[in-house]
Amino acid sequence: MSSHWSDPRPLSPFTSIWRWHITMLTSILHRVSGVALYGGVMVMIAWLGAAAAGPQYYARLMGLMASWPGRLVLFGFTLALCFHLFNGVRHLIWDGGHGYDKKIASRSAWLAFILAFLLTLAIWTVAYKGLGLL
Repeated sequence: MSSHWSDPRPLSPFTSIWRWHITMLTSILHRVSGVALYGGVMVMIAWLGAAAAGPQYYARLMGLMASWPGRLVLFGFTLALCFHLFNGVRHLIWDGGHGYDKKIASRSAWLAFILAFLLTLAIWTVAYKGLGLL
């Protein structure tokens, strides 16, 4: 009888054992996008605080957000928001007992990615056109 401490097998499934698939990725990215949304809310709070603090603070924050790193953060926030929305709808459909088939689950995962990316591009295109930058 050997001790379980000397057993070389992992105690739980780990990423090196499982073959990565799209539904696994959406599960992880749903959590990551939720955390990113918390960060985005902090940026929104900073924006509101700068607006309340006065024109010089607001101009400084807007200058930061208008820079390429700032725009990248805002684009990432938009993408996280859109992905979290579409993947959340996917989860609501699952809560209704639909879409558990492997093929349907994989297709809906791809659809969540594609729709999130397209909606993000649409939002940014409309924003840039509205600002006269396109």
